[in-house]
Amino acid sequence: MDNVDAETVAGFGDEWSRFDHGERSADELKAIFDLYFSIFPWDSLPPNAVGFDAGSGSGRWAQLAAARVGTLHCIDASKEALEVARRNLAKQTNARFHHASIADMPLEDGSMDFGYSLGVLHHMPNTPAAVAACVRKLKPGAPLLLYLYYAFDNRPRWFRLLWEASDAVRRVVSRAPYPVRYGVSQAIATSVYWPLARTSKVLERAGFDVDALPLSAYRDRSFYTMRNDALDRFGTRLEQRFTRDEMAAMMTSAGLERVSFHEGMPYWCAVGYRT
Repeated sequence: MDNVDAETVAGFGDEWSRFDHGERSADELKAIFDLYFSIFPWDSLPPNAVGFDAGSGSGRWAQLAAARVGTLHCIDASKEALEVARRNLAKQTNARFHHASIADMPLEDGSMDFGYSLGVLHHMPNTPAAVAACVRKLKPGAPLLLYLYYAFDNRPRWFRLLWEASDAVRRVVSRAPYPVRYGVSQAIATSVYWPLARTSKVLERAGFDVDALPLSAYRDRSFYTMRNDALDRFGTRLEQRFTRDEMAAMMTSAGLERVSFHEGMPYWCAVGYRT
């Protein structure tokens, strides 16, 4: 497979085998889905639209997207992840599953009415090439929704320093055997994510603005989500981050126009349309 890091793909296979989202509430999943897709032009899609989920993972977003369209192609480089997605979308007869890299998606160029890729392309060796691969599959005027990890370009210096310290931990943990990655990440979820998130919740109820606090985005999230995201964050070997300007330039260079960003968390989430 082209433009993939084999160890990163294997790590996600392990992650989705552990977190298939069977324990996650439907309401929480829908709330997170709505945040990502808040700028997606559902109403402008043609009837029975055909599109793709590039890097579908466990299928947690595909479950909700497939119900809104004609056909959804779920594409992932991990066989383990695809098996989890098949189970999660067992009731969605319009879902198609493809074991392939994003660089080798088995879809005809210029054939898709829409596409999206959430939290995936920053884990690939060449992110700009991955964006371009997604754009090639779209019809002219079709939308592509992307979520890429942000480079804290809208955060103060102290926030970035905290992230740099956490990233040093990730670089060590992500090279450990899978059981060790899992164990350490769960300890971090318990000792860091949960206390900080719940502290933000208490402060918010007291009338404070907590958006600038680390991990405040988890204040309304379940412990299951924190555990999953801690493994995702500290157990993944290859991770890249982009500023808003870099992401906009990347999307434009790939052949997208009218690029617009969601103006809140999660950063950065943007939609563009193939020229």
